[in-house]
Amino acid sequence: MTQIPTLEQLHALGAAQQPTYDDPAALAAAVDRLRTLPPLVFAGECDELKAKIAAASRGEAFLLQGGDCAETFVDATADNVRNKLRVLLQMAVVLTYAASVPVVKVGRLAGQYAKPRSSDSETRTLPDGSQLTLPAYRGDAVNGFDFTPDSRRPDPQRLLDVYHASASTLNLVRAFTTGGYADLRQVHTWNSEFVRNSPVGQHYEAMAAEIDRALTFMKAIGANPDEFHRVDFYSSHEALLLEYEHAMTRIDSRTDTPYNVSGHMVWIGERTRQLDGAHVEYFSHINNPIGCKLGPTATADEALALAAKLNPANEAGRLTFITRFGAGKIRDGLPPLVEKVTAEGVNVAWVCDAMHGNTFEASNGYKTRRFEDVLDEVQGFFDVHRALGTVPAGILVENTGDDVTEIIGGGEELDEHGLAHRYESVVDPRLNRVQSLEMAFLVAEMLRRA
Repeated sequence: MTQIPTLEQLHALGAAQQPTYDDPAALAAAVDRLRTLPPLVFAGECDELKAKIAAASRGEAFLLQGGDCAETFVDATADNVRNKLRVLLQMAVVLTYAASVPVVKVGRLAGQYAKPRSSDSETRTLPDGSQLTLPAYRGDAVNGFDFTPDSRRPDPQRLLDVYHASASTLNLVRAFTTGGYADLRQVHTWNSEFVRNSPVGQHYEAMAAEIDRALTFMKAIGANPDEFHRVDFYSSHEALLLEYEHAMTRIDSRTDTPYNVSGHMVWIGERTRQLDGAHVEYFSHINNPIGCKLGPTATADEALALAAKLNPANEAGRLTFITRFGAGKIRDGLPPLVEKVTAEGVNVAWVCDAMHGNTFEASNGYKTRRFEDVLDEVQGFFDVHRALGTVPAGILVENTGDDVTEIIGGGEELDEHGLAHRYESVVDPRLNRVQSLEMAFLVAEMLRRA
């Protein structure tokens, strides 16, 4: 496992969802520069996360993975990073109390700048009635969102911009999580304010009061562990762009094995999980904890083949299957996969992505999701695992700490007409701050029943 394939070898396998650059020399220069830059994360941190995911796969912890569908350079600010971190910490406190196990906190940040698309191009009708076709927006790592020829041109310089934006984000996260901002009592105070001041939050007053009594008891007996003041927080993203991910792969001096040092955990998307494809081949050579998305077209045999390729040593914590079926399909589609994978003795953590299978276009043209569908898929995920006697290891959500209006429903009762008020996502819709906290309390109730 000490050698990884070259970029040329990977592209020869037919790399899916890659942009077409018109300046190969500029691309090569950007990749060469990336190879010289310091790691964004360290191999030892990746190993720590792997051990924690292994614990989640045994039911000794619970994984919470959340953040933007697609980060943008303009939003890589202190306020935005703080707000994302804050809402994930708030969710984690509620889930920790309900599950009575540690919550492993993983952000979809500091690298989530590229997105797969269903089409390579986009056509729009201009004001004069003519039509213009341009490359699809593939995330800020590739091109710009503005619908102009210059903006939509894939630019290799953006790969370096991803690195620098990710570095600044991680610096902020580390400062917040170790400098007192993540103190458990402060985070609980934020939740108490949400319960006290929000009509939605008032539904969860009983659980918030229980948490408050537990913290009061801990204080009364003099318990003041270091974990109250700081938290471990890890970064993750879909490792989509092979030039970037390959350039950020380094040999660890401790183990002489390759790690992707652009993020602690990286995953393969639903569109790039071809068993003989470039992404699966690349992932089979790195030593990070890795994820692989499985949608409703995935079969149990495909899951077993992917596990054999990606985790041949059957190492606990190495592989996470992130399922994304949709609320209407999870109860029928998930059991055959879990049953067969479990019967074969495969070590895998099962995590529910309740977002991507529930996306639809509203009548006014906005891409959205129903809060109730998201919640129902999580409930179906728990129902399946409870029926099979297996472990639901965690959930993945696309969310933000801001008060956006992108997902309809929930206690706020946002409808389709309200989407236009603050729809800010450039790709997929996200839970806003209130919806995220409401989901945490509702999932906490599921965890208690489970």
